[in-house]
Amino acid sequence: MLQYDEYKVKLNNLRPDLEDLAKALDLESAERELDMLQAQSAAPGFWDDLEKAQKVQQRIRRLENKVESQRKRESSWDDLMAMCEMGSEFEDESLLPELEEGFAHLTADMESARLQTLLTGEYDSSNVILTIHPGAGGTEAQDWAQMLYRMYTRWAERHGCTYQIMDYQEGDEAGIKSATIMVEGENVYGYLKGEHGVHRLVRVSPFDANARRQTSFASVEVMPDLPEDADVEIREEDIEMQVYRASGAGGQHINKTSSAVRLTHIPTGIVVASQQERSQFQNKDNCMKMLRAKLVELQMQEKAAKISDLKGVQLKIEWGSQIRSYVFMPYQLVKDNRTAYETSNISGVMDGDLDGFINAYLTAQATGNWATK
Repeated sequence: MLQYDEYKVKLNNLRPDLEDLAKALDLESAERELDMLQAQSAAPGFWDDLEKAQKVQQRIRRLENKVESQRKRESSWDDLMAMCEMGSEFEDESLLPELEEGFAHLTADMESARLQTLLTGEYDSSNVILTIHPGAGGTEAQDWAQMLYRMYTRWAERHGCTYQIMDYQEGDEAGIKSATIMVEGENVYGYLKGEHGVHRLVRVSPFDANARRQTSFASVEVMPDLPEDADVEIREEDIEMQVYRASGAGGQHINKTSSAVRLTHIPTGIVVASQQERSQFQNKDNCMKMLRAKLVELQMQEKAAKISDLKGVQLKIEWGSQIRSYVFMPYQLVKDNRTAYETSNISGVMDGDLDGFINAYLTAQATGNWATK
């Protein structure tokens, strides 16, 4: 039957991409590392250092998933090709829906795996500390910041990630004054690093009695969550610590103890705060996590600037620059200024569907094909 012959051609065209994907994932190295770590985990005394053992077990699970996922993709290709042969031989149309669904799933899975091969940065496998600040504009900007907060938490939920609120300050009338969350999952920094920058909203303001169109801005900081032994020097004498009472929702409840913590790194002027934990010590630990991440981000910026000077060109860094526009009125469009990727499905984007933007950013980063220079 013609439909089965067409899918045979599609599958044969897909086979080289599947083989290239296996090479890009470097499965041989992954299997060697997996054997080594499994032997290490079976050695006596492995669980004596609980923290180290847990990290090894986490790495084992990731490697197992990487190897097994590629094996499943290759097995799926074999099954689909066999289905084509069987359907064609017996002229059985009943297999077509399953074939179509299986082919669509395989191609989507391969695209997702291809994205992982682009995550080669030093911190791409890390968890993320994500902070959102509204720009000037009062309630309108604070509401936009809260919309972005929801967008990223929905993205996390869609991808099986967990998130922990580290700091959350509600706006006076609506929205938020700032929020910081820790997103935990596989390669989340690699996926979300391109979200760093200023996000622009154009809409008819629900807070304007005259229903005028307004433009609002909010900044998103994306930083890797670094281990405590990361190569960042923070001297105790360089830190100024303040404690204060954390407020609950809407400021209605005030803690009886000063558990919230604000740290200022004197040499750089970086300020971080955490008030979500009940313990002052836990909030200080959260602040130290954020401070380490911000200092590494600063080092990354300085390094990128030096590379730019050496090359004599302006690299696509643009820390803090406007990266994306979200237009609700007079038409609906979300467009990334760096990659030119756009979609009119604005409700999907605000509900956490960011994969198109992430894919476009990682591809542009790997190839150097940006929309503007």
